[in-house]
Amino acid sequence: MGTRILLLCALGATVAATSAGARPVATPGVSATEIHLGSSVPLSGEAAIAGNVARGADAYFKYVNDKGGVFGRKITFTYLDDGYDPGRAVNNTIRLIQQEQVFAVFSSLGTNNNLAVRKLLNDAKVPQLFVSSGATTFGRDFRKYPWTIGYIPPYAEEGAIYGRYVVKNLKRAKIAVLYQDDDYGRDLLAGLRRGLGAKVKSIVAKVGYDPTSADVQPQVTQLKASKANVLMIFAFGKFSLQAFNAVSRLGWKPQIFVNDVSSASALMAIVPQKAANGSISIVFGKDPASPQWATDKGVKLFQSILKKYGDGINSRDLKDGYFTTGMASAYTMVDTLRKAGKNLSRQGVMNAATHLTERGNPFVLPGIVIHTTPSSRFPLTQVRLQRWSGNAWRPFGKLISLKPL
Repeated sequence: MGTRILLLCALGATVAATSAGARPVATPGVSATEIHLGSSVPLSGEAAIAGNVARGADAYFKYVNDKGGVFGRKITFTYLDDGYDPGRAVNNTIRLIQQEQVFAVFSSLGTNNNLAVRKLLNDAKVPQLFVSSGATTFGRDFRKYPWTIGYIPPYAEEGAIYGRYVVKNLKRAKIAVLYQDDDYGRDLLAGLRRGLGAKVKSIVAKVGYDPTSADVQPQVTQLKASKANVLMIFAFGKFSLQAFNAVSRLGWKPQIFVNDVSSASALMAIVPQKAANGSISIVFGKDPASPQWATDKGVKLFQSILKKYGDGINSRDLKDGYFTTGMASAYTMVDTLRKAGKNLSRQGVMNAATHLTERGNPFVLPGIVIHTTPSSRFPLTQVRLQRWSGNAWRPFGKLISLKPL
């Protein structure tokens, strides 16, 4: 709290100096040659693999810079490790604003981490752009937090898709739910309940876990005891891996649904395949590990960019969907900067971010339009279902359009 007050006081002093007749202060993070963006992401800890979202974005920005940048300005992207800890995310964000003097915070990752810094950023009128979390609040609560906008499909709508699928396709379903006990997991659970509708009583067991927990395998054992034949894994990072491991160890064979942010092929490939096989999730981005996209121009572009501009890249990274997601959001960020125009300002970039109709993002599924309005701040609202089979995700069905509440 003390650091936030110091930040706001410093910002207030700047405004006072300007109003007292001093020379107008330039927009922070913007010069004739540079646009400075910042982010706080997990590069270490249980969610470290998700840090590849930032690495993918960084590689794309470097690619754009080599092509002249945005109206002649090169994008500098500073992303700091928070270990998936909200307290560290707050410290990182204060550093990004005060010391690094970034123009905007872009694609910071994690529901709790973004919630921890949202008020700080909105009070300081620093754009919190394309949040790397699907918590519904980041698109819904724009009147209270006008400087914030989400990016990925809202978790509540994802949960509703799974609920509707169960109702339509699984007879006599008995559902067990493992969920992270925060806005991330609770959004998914609420959506599931809504999607089940009159069949909501088919949820026979649900267990939440604290994201600071060491292990969720005891919770999975508890859920198996409910004799459920469907398991919803609404968990992130190591907790998703632990859940699959526990299902395998217990010899349990439910129909598994795994939420999108834990469905990357890089994760699914290392869990016991007898548990993973047949799992269902949603997808909005092209998965570079999927045979379906082996010759796709967008995936080939992704791989060429990552090879040239990524740091410490190996062959596994070229099939890692977290990198692709980072490039998809960076593509939208660049589009937004271009739409904001040459006279770049923080208010101008927010106006651009809330007036998007982006077609042809090469890193998302064909047919998806990334669309926003001032009162609809959910950029990605189209997805498909996919099933894990033969060590790869295989999309099925048509594009599903979401209608966030």
